[in-house]
Amino acid sequence: MSDVAVPEPADRMADQRALTPVRFRGGGFSPSSSRASTWLALIVPICIWQAACSLGWVSPLFLPSPMAIAAALKAMIVSGELWRHLSISLARIGLGWLLGTATGVVVGLAMGLFTVARAAGLPMVSAIFPIPKIALLPLLILWLGIGETSKVVTIALGVFFPTALAVYTGVGAVPGNLIRMAQSFEVPYFDIVRKVILPGALPSILGGFRISAAIALLLVVSAEMIGADSGIGAFVLQAGNLMQTDQLLAGVIVLSLLGLAIGKVVGLLENRLLRWR
Repeated sequence: MSDVAVPEPADRMADQRALTPVRFRGGGFSPSSSRASTWLALIVPICIWQAACSLGWVSPLFLPSPMAIAAALKAMIVSGELWRHLSISLARIGLGWLLGTATGVVVGLAMGLFTVARAAGLPMVSAIFPIPKIALLPLLILWLGIGETSKVVTIALGVFFPTALAVYTGVGAVPGNLIRMAQSFEVPYFDIVRKVILPGALPSILGGFRISAAIALLLVVSAEMIGADSGIGAFVLQAGNLMQTDQLLAGVIVLSLLGLAIGKVVGLLENRLLRWR
């Protein structure tokens, strides 16, 4: 009789199951991007829109065709009118956003780090934040005049409050055990703020930047519609008053592209500053 043990059928089945690769079951919670779906979602509605306009189903006065909008946009680029309005709007957005963001970061850090600043600042910020800042533009025009200052201050006010709250929330979300660990190693206070609190709050801060940039774009268009004769908002308003719907929609497309560009810049900033995640 042979001394070699013959594996039982149950043991052989167990060994086969152990060698069989297990199917990955986490795909539903890690969606991947599909460029084909993105382009189809963009191209198909445009084709339907163009077909409806070409067949006369829609009046060009109420909804011009994509080709007419593209022609109006090309004419704006060739004449230089687009860059004139866009450069003015970008200058207002940039100055107002920088002013509001810098102030919001300082106030948000103070509220997150110091008890007195939190007790004094948080109720005021929370109370004023829901007020539509464009509603304050007539008052700001009365105080500061109808020039650039009132528009920049309106944008800065709209940017300040979400930035301050985002920074305050980010500082409060930093795990306390990390701060206690740094204190146990006798790390100086400002080094803890610089090396522990600011990196931990950075995701919330950059999220606030993304929201405030979108708010700045909305406010500059509203401010230009109310009290300006140049800028994308003023151009869109003038085109609407003259029933030039192709130019109106061309201006809307420029605003959409500008919003996408701002979001892309903030996304690149997040990728660069949050590599540690």
